[in-house]
Amino acid sequence: MKTQLISAAHPDAIALACQVVRSGGLIAFPTDTLYGLGCDPHSPTALQRIYAAKGRATSKAIPVLISHPDQLTNLVTGFPEQAVKLTEEWWPGALTLVLPKNPDLPPDLTPYPGLAVRMPEHPVALSLLDQTGPLAVTSANLSDHENPRDAQGVLAQLNELVDLVLDGGKLSGGQASTIIDCMGNEPKLLREGPIPFSEILERWYTK
Repeated sequence: MKTQLISAAHPDAIALACQVVRSGGLIAFPTDTLYGLGCDPHSPTALQRIYAAKGRATSKAIPVLISHPDQLTNLVTGFPEQAVKLTEEWWPGALTLVLPKNPDLPPDLTPYPGLAVRMPEHPVALSLLDQTGPLAVTSANLSDHENPRDAQGVLAQLNELVDLVLDGGKLSGGQASTIIDCMGNEPKLLREGPIPFSEILERWYTK
């Protein structure tokens, strides 16, 4: 399989990416932190291809990126009011929420009861997600290798393992997102990133 490289600014780039996703393929594209490797979160075959391409352990869940909260409808079974308040404050941005997953999702996406979801703050990613719908996305690298900040870095590791790379130029990079487990009555900090947990708590308990 030959990997196709196209500028993210090309007028046909998003349409081509949609075509690849709908056919069960893998795409790499820029986000607000790094280049992501994405596929249809409802396709077990595509998800298995991600694990195989990266050499990633299947025990590691794959997060899902969205462009609008409405896209959560078929992904999760609950969206607590407090979690909604967090998204109103920090989406799009560096906030990942763990919400109760729809049990109909493939176990290849996550073997756990929660699903990690985020809305990235990057125009290419948001335009893409508007057209494809939610995507299962992990870093576009081989497991335990450097996270790529440009398209050439993606190709250096995943050439012929991914169908399409959208070249959005070199990314400045950013700190990994803050991850909050919203499955219970109180928020649980799983990883602190750019958004301090103290601010999460303040927003969570604000009436």
